[in-house]
Amino acid sequence: MESIKTIQLKILNPDFDLVETMQKYSKGMNYVSEIVFTNGKVIPARKLQPMVYGYLRDKIGLKSQVSCNIPRQVAGTYKTIVELAKIGMSYWQRITYSSNSMTLSYKRDYDITENSVSITTFSHGRKTYKIQNYLYALQFFKAPWKFAASKVVKHKDGTYYFHLTVSQEIPDKKIEDASSFLGIDVGMNYLAVASTTDKKCKFFAGGGIKNQRNIYKKMRARLQSKGTSSAKG
Repeated sequence: MESIKTIQLKILNPDFDLVETMQKYSKGMNYVSEIVFTNGKVIPARKLQPMVYGYLRDKIGLKSQVSCNIPRQVAGTYKTIVELAKIGMSYWQRITYSSNSMTLSYKRDYDITENSVSITTFSHGRKTYKIQNYLYALQFFKAPWKFAASKVVKHKDGTYYFHLTVSQEIPDKKIEDASSFLGIDVGMNYLAVASTTDKKCKFFAGGGIKNQRNIYKKMRARLQSKGTSSAKG
């Protein structure tokens, strides 16, 4: 079983290069998003990449690895929308990406130490930025924790943070070692009812989700009656 954690580390010296890179990144994401939305259904990443790679590289000027990452991310987002639509929790819609967030691959797009993070920027290649670390976070810079795809995020107060994602494999517990068991019943009025063998019980109200499903159901029916592409997928 994989254990995943995200640690927020403040970037102490953000600059124009970092901001510009995030803007170019979101421009590329939105270009690819428009391609998929106009298509009216999900385009697999392996087909989407050759369709958009040239534009991302030549017109926007993104680095090679970022130009490969973007179609994978966009395809994944639209795939999630379709899956949620199947259970009435979403519908086919254009996704717009903000320049306040940028996802980076470890080693390819970023590297990190306890005191700094180096990021591949649009204009000046790899640049090193100081980070404010914390005592509790230092444990995640050591084995068995491994760095994974992470994000640069601009927070509402205008500060920039590196949202570092780390993971490690932990052994699955043997069933014979369990002291109690959990059972879950799924419903409509109650989204779920969880109960344990030691007679503890918790109800998860589903009224809000039920109402949301009804809203999407009516919206789909209305769009289908008009024959719009938004009702497909």
